[in-house]
Amino acid sequence: MSDTPPPVPLLDDDQLDRLDDFLASDRVDEDALDLIGTHGFLVALAVSPREVEPAAWIAELFQGEPAFADDAEREDVLGLLERLRRNAIAALEQGQLPELPFELSLDGIAPEETPIGDWCAGFMEGVFLDEAAWFEEDEEAAATLLLPFMALSGLFDEEPDMAEFIADDRRLEKLVRQLPELVMDLYLHYRVPPETPKPTPRKKKPAGRKR
Repeated sequence: MSDTPPPVPLLDDDQLDRLDDFLASDRVDEDALDLIGTHGFLVALAVSPREVEPAAWIAELFQGEPAFADDAEREDVLGLLERLRRNAIAALEQGQLPELPFELSLDGIAPEETPIGDWCAGFMEGVFLDEAAWFEEDEEAAATLLLPFMALSGLFDEEPDMAEFIADDRRLEKLVRQLPELVMDLYLHYRVPPETPKPTPRKKKPAGRKR
């Protein structure tokens, strides 16, 4: 038996349905992220090494200000988005993996044609929002950790170095199954400071001995 606990839902089904209905409505810009992309975007913000102001990420997610029906709807929708982000932080902080809103399998379909690709594209949009913060400390480590998300997003297929990587279907399928763990790896890299080794205690000299 595996010791890995089951992934944790970041919102319940009713909350996800309410978000989905609003994001799919004509009151939201057609270029705004859908529910799957929004989920990936907010998980990226939960991992992000630097806090992003709500006004900035809300404007990016919606591509402007949606036509909310009233203040109550605005409060409800924005509250659900913030709850998803905070629930992701809380789960990762407790060592729990986030539940992703799709089956962790490509079934032979190109990633960009699946919800997996949409989620990873949304995640990368969250990275782009403050790209400098993700790469400023250790660019090589950041690139390695983000490579699976980049490969599955479909946003980098034209990059020469990516062609060979994404041509391996078995590798992509393996990365999909590992996505929750890969999110945790990023969180540990960016959010959990390395342990400082304890100083070695000095040995006492035996009494009565002189140098």
